[in-house]
Amino acid sequence: MRKEFGVGIIGFGTVGAGVVECLLRNGELIGRRTGVHPRIVRIADLDIVSDRGVAVDPDWLTTDAAALIADPAVDVVVELVGGTSAALDFILAALAAGKPVVTANKALLAEHGDRVFEAAAAARQDVFYEASVGGGIPIIKAMREGLVGNRINSVVGILNGTCNYILTRMEAEGAPFDEVLAAAQAAGYAEADSGFDIDGWDTAHKASIIASLAYGEWFGMKPLHVEGVRNISLRDIRYAKRLGYRIKLLAVVRQEAGDVQIRVHPALLSTDSMLGNVGGVFNAIMVCGDPVGETLYYGRGAGREATASAVVADILDVGLNLAADSARRIEAFRPHEGFGGIIPIERIRTRYYLRLQLVNRPGVLCRVARVLGDLDISLASVNQQESDEAAEGMEPAAVPVVILTHEACEKDMQSALVQLRELDVVAEPPVMLRIEDLG
Repeated sequence: MRKEFGVGIIGFGTVGAGVVECLLRNGELIGRRTGVHPRIVRIADLDIVSDRGVAVDPDWLTTDAAALIADPAVDVVVELVGGTSAALDFILAALAAGKPVVTANKALLAEHGDRVFEAAAAARQDVFYEASVGGGIPIIKAMREGLVGNRINSVVGILNGTCNYILTRMEAEGAPFDEVLAAAQAAGYAEADSGFDIDGWDTAHKASIIASLAYGEWFGMKPLHVEGVRNISLRDIRYAKRLGYRIKLLAVVRQEAGDVQIRVHPALLSTDSMLGNVGGVFNAIMVCGDPVGETLYYGRGAGREATASAVVADILDVGLNLAADSARRIEAFRPHEGFGGIIPIERIRTRYYLRLQLVNRPGVLCRVARVLGDLDISLASVNQQESDEAAEGMEPAAVPVVILTHEACEKDMQSALVQLRELDVVAEPPVMLRIEDLG
């Protein structure tokens, strides 16, 4: 049985340095646990001069990724450069050279996974991508192996630590979105250009990967409904909390009669729910399967150490396959369901939170209720909130009213929003958020 294998790492940034550090620090422990020892052979990056905070053998460093891939001492290629252009070329070249690949690249997989897995199948090689979803949370392995005996009914997750950190601090400190975002950037929890996170696209890439694993169709990005948290106000966080909810950015993947809904948006979760109590930079993913029921996976969803942990676990999976001469023991992706179609957002049914600024005069609620009733939207509760003027002892010109609905169709709710905007008693554009009932 083979006892050692060579590792080539393309990308020596934050995550790459974390992977190198983990292999150097825990390599002997890994070898004792598994019987195989990963040995770093090459590290490729355009910048091989800057200090990464980890001491490496200078002979490992190169600026030539193609030479790394071709090196016969490299048994597994680890792609950590990110992006969807050069990274794709590196992965396809490694597979064509007959070498298994480990990647953390969620954007590449979400947008080009079909090409990657087709190339892997043609080359009879493995692709591992645990770090692409949930950082250090082993959700890919759980779904691909631990839950292999289950039909997956739904996956609901908090998959972006930046957004969760922002929403948690807004609630705890009563600080507005822009102020908390700036603090998150200063603390290193958010990028200087944070649009990819706060507009929901990072979460959407992960949702696409999870949905594809669950239902056996590589969905890509086109069918996803994506909203971010940029427009979440402190008022709605405060009002939701008074009603027993917290606002979280969710990925929702759910099967209904063979069809699948994949959506990313802010939603209200009960403060009594497990997901509703996930705070700060942490991620959590709830998978509901048949027969297992509900399972929950929790941990750090990003960062050097958490992501490195997942990458190293994949490297060891490759090493064990090499040692046992068992490539493609578990394929990276295999179509397996009789997939129907994607359920568009307009067809989903859920409950809703609706906030209106209503002119302060009699009869206005009747007009609002008539609009909703005509669209078959039933009211569960109506809550008048104290306005800023009333808090200061003044007569308010408009009063905030929060309505929670029973389950309704998204298309009807969108029609209601259009009609409510046109009412002369609605002083501001209505705010609508979905309520996600778990369990």
